[in-house]
Amino acid sequence: MRNEFVAFSLLSSLLVGGIAYFLWPPLWWLFIILAPIILIGFYDMLQSKHAIMRNFPVLGRGRYIMEELRPKIYQYFIESDTNGTPINRINRVVVYQRAKQQLDTTPFGTQLDVYAEGYEWLNHSIGSLDPHNLNPHPKIKIGGPDCRQPYESSLLNVSAMSFGSLSKNAILALNGGAKIGGFAQNTGEGGISRYHLEHGGDLIFQFGTGYFGCRDEHGRFSADAFQQLVEDDRVRMVELKLSQGAKPGHGGILPAHKNTKEIAEIRRLKPGTAVLSPPFHTAFSTPIGLLEFIQELRKLSAGKPVGFKLCVGWKYEFFAICKAMLQTGILPDFISVDGGEGGTGAAPLEFSNSVGMPYREAVAFIEDALIGFELRDQIKILASGKIITGFDMFKSLALGADACSGARAMMLALGCIQAMECNQNTCPTGVATQDPDLVLGLVVGDKKIRVANYHRETMKSFVELLAASGLGDPSIIDRNAVYRRINPNEIKTFAEVFPYIGRGSLLHEDSVPERFDKAMALADPSTFRPRFIEVI
Repeated sequence: MRNEFVAFSLLSSLLVGGIAYFLWPPLWWLFIILAPIILIGFYDMLQSKHAIMRNFPVLGRGRYIMEELRPKIYQYFIESDTNGTPINRINRVVVYQRAKQQLDTTPFGTQLDVYAEGYEWLNHSIGSLDPHNLNPHPKIKIGGPDCRQPYESSLLNVSAMSFGSLSKNAILALNGGAKIGGFAQNTGEGGISRYHLEHGGDLIFQFGTGYFGCRDEHGRFSADAFQQLVEDDRVRMVELKLSQGAKPGHGGILPAHKNTKEIAEIRRLKPGTAVLSPPFHTAFSTPIGLLEFIQELRKLSAGKPVGFKLCVGWKYEFFAICKAMLQTGILPDFISVDGGEGGTGAAPLEFSNSVGMPYREAVAFIEDALIGFELRDQIKILASGKIITGFDMFKSLALGADACSGARAMMLALGCIQAMECNQNTCPTGVATQDPDLVLGLVVGDKKIRVANYHRETMKSFVELLAASGLGDPSIIDRNAVYRRINPNEIKTFAEVFPYIGRGSLLHEDSVPERFDKAMALADPSTFRPRFIEVI
């Protein structure tokens, strides 16, 4: 009955429009307006994919329009300064202000609820230091005993983002900013493009399970291809990606529409095809094999720092790697720690929301494990977990990191508006798209300055916090420096939330802390499987 009524209404509209036109020709516009609506209505009635449109022609389309507009309406008209996700408006605005060299102070006090669960603050000192007397750009040396080309790294670098996920102009601007500011750009697992090299900024070459840029025709690791890439002086470190926070255990995703001919050539792929990296490595299959592969990479790169990146899953697997370090004597120069809340251009919802240890727990755990095996002094920890402000850096170092890297903050510095279209090739700012018309809107000369500005001002903020704490040296920040509100009536230091482990306590069974008993018992350096499962 409803369809008959709708059909009658549409035909009546057509009839009214026609009569209006013939009775008084100036009403021709009424016919022009009604005719397309009538045609759309008939199409909606006949199509079979959308029940709402079929039952309510024309009007039913409003539902789908509102679904598309909802994120924009929420962001601009409903969202408060503090409740936006994944990055709230306060943090987005401070990145924009610093990138544009605008006023980044705030009036009238904090908007945060300082009595709410999860609120955090650092301990300041009555005898605070003059920040002007501190190093404005502190760095750390990355490279262990087997490293012949150690790298002096900034405490804040560009986290892994591939060409393919990002546009060529975005890559150019990030590298240009890194060159200006004296920090490093992680290439992401998509290989090294000419855009990574054009401005001469320092690079951390990352590759993962797909071995993009250093793979043979069968998709396996190619030593020759790897050696050709890393012999470039602009490549300062090598990072082997075991997993990433946004989709650990899944492998990377590059949609077919982003896999252009140029990107395919860089990655050694067939263009126009969807690229799904395998969730596991083929170059090794055990903890000992991982370390032997790291040793091979160090030799192929003429002694440059080599490390691995992971999002922590089963704790026994990392303990197995630590045991393998002791057994083989092979150590990575650094370990990059990503959190389960990490960002990405494309990830399945379940993986993005529900897989992987959050970054804070992960950083503290990795440091505890290295302390427990007496390996901490020889391995640097790099933290990557929504690093936006100087306080985010301070908290990361308090948890156990030596340095930090940020991805989404650097995208915001490029002009990203958090449109949430990274996986659709429709990014309106030209940051996360391969559409040439959209990419053209991102002007490299302007954006590289903004990236450098953001980095400099955030480092300045960090140094000011360092001075306010009275510590003066990033290396002496520890978990006692930051407090967290557990509930309205209870506060704890990070050291109480994440208790330190005793040095060397994982080397002997009788000194292993109870919270690590089971994981330590399952850890086997010869396999990533727990000891009680037979390896087939």
